[in-house]
Amino acid sequence: MLDPNLFRCNIDYVSQMLKKRNFILDNNLISKLEKQRKNLQIKIEKLQVEKKNQSKHLIKKNSGDFDHIKNQINKINNELFLLKKKLINIKKNIKNIYDKIPNIPLDDVPYGKNSKDNKEITRWGKILFYDFPVKDHIELGSLNNGIDLEAGVILSGSKFVVMRGLIAYLHRILIQFMLDLHVFYHNYEEIYVPYIVKNKILYGTGQLPKFSNDIFHIESINYFDKNKYSLIPTAEVPLTNIVYNKIIEENKLPIKLVAHSPCFRSEVGSYGKDNKGLIRTHQFDKVELVQLVRPENSVKTLEIITKHAETVLKLLKLPYRKMLLCTGDMSFSSAKTYDLEVWFPSKEKYYEISSCSNMSDFQSRRIKARYKKINTNKNIFIHTLNGSGLAVGRTLAAIMENYQLKDGSIKIPNILKPYMKKFSYNDK
Repeated sequence: MLDPNLFRCNIDYVSQMLKKRNFILDNNLISKLEKQRKNLQIKIEKLQVEKKNQSKHLIKKNSGDFDHIKNQINKINNELFLLKKKLINIKKNIKNIYDKIPNIPLDDVPYGKNSKDNKEITRWGKILFYDFPVKDHIELGSLNNGIDLEAGVILSGSKFVVMRGLIAYLHRILIQFMLDLHVFYHNYEEIYVPYIVKNKILYGTGQLPKFSNDIFHIESINYFDKNKYSLIPTAEVPLTNIVYNKIIEENKLPIKLVAHSPCFRSEVGSYGKDNKGLIRTHQFDKVELVQLVRPENSVKTLEIITKHAETVLKLLKLPYRKMLLCTGDMSFSSAKTYDLEVWFPSKEKYYEISSCSNMSDFQSRRIKARYKKINTNKNIFIHTLNGSGLAVGRTLAAIMENYQLKDGSIKIPNILKPYMKKFSYNDK
C-alpha cells in the first residue's frame, strides 16, 4: 500500500510514476473521493465540538432550556450517525482503489512493457558444450528412475511431480545445503512457518486481493472459525508477516529470516509456457530469504540479499545471469527487482531461479510493521525485502542438466558431496 498522503499532496507525481508500470491512475476519481472524505471529516469534527459544548449545559436539569438542549444533542447524534456512515463508505471505496495500485518503482528501474525490456546486469559461469546429444531433466529423471510424472498425475493431476530415489535425495540435500549456507554463513535466523495462513496475511504481502486466482484457497478449519484460509504461494508471506502489527526497537534491525517451505500456486495463464517436469508445478519447494530494515538501508540490502542468492549458484557452479526487471515486469509489491536466471543446456536458454525484491514500505504499511526511532521516539514504517535462495526444484533440474554424463547418469556437485553420506546408527 502506498502512503495515502502521496495521493492527497502529490497525485500527479504518483500518476506519472505508475504510468511507467503501465498502470493508469484515475486522478479525478481519487481526488473527488479524497475531497469528499476530507469534507465529511471536517463536518464530523465540527458537530462533535458542538455536541461537547451543548452537553456542558445539560448539567443543570432544572434549566428551562434542558429539553431544547437535549433535543439539539439528539439531532446532532442523528446527523453524526449519517455522516459517519457516509465516511465509512467513502473510506471503503478509497481503500478498494488503493488496494489495486502497485508500488512505485525506484528511479534506477528501467522503463519497459514486459520481460523483453529487462536489463542484463552480468553473467557468471562457463556454459559447457557436450560431445553427445543433450537430454533434458525429464528424460534424465526417467533414466535414473527419479522423476515420475505419471504418478503425479494419478495422485493429484497435471503439474504435480513424484520424485524417487537419488533424485528425491538430491532434492532433500539441496534444501539442507541452502539452509546451512544462509544460516551459518549469511547469518539468517532459520524459521519454521505454517503452510496455511489467514487471507489477511496474504493481503499484507500484496497477494490479495489482486492475485486471488493464483492462490489455492481452502475451507475454514472448523465450523466456528470465520477466518478464510489459503495455502502459501511462498514463505515470503508468513516470514514478512511475523512482524504483523508490531513496533520493533531500532537496535533489533536488521532482522534476517530464512525458511524452507513448499509453495502452492495455481499457475493460471501458464498454458503454452515451458511447464513440464520441475520447471512449473502447482507444488514446489523454495528456500526464502527475508530482511526487515531501516528505510535508508533498503537499497544496499537488495544488493546484499541478491548476492546471497547468487552464492548458491556459484557454489553449485551453475551458469547464470542477473537481470534487472523493467517497470512492466516487476511484481505488484516491488519497488525494484533482480531476477537470477540459470542456464538449461537442453533448451539453450536461461530460466528464472530466483527473484530478489525491495518492497520499500509497501508491505509494511499493509501489515502495520514499524520501528521506534531511538532519537525521536517516532514510529517509522520498516522496509521489507525478500529473495529466493533458491527455488529447489528448478535448481535440481539445472544440476541434472548441467552435470549430465553421456550415459545419462548425473555427477554430484562437489559442494554437495559432504551431504552424500550413508546413514548409520548403533542400536546397542
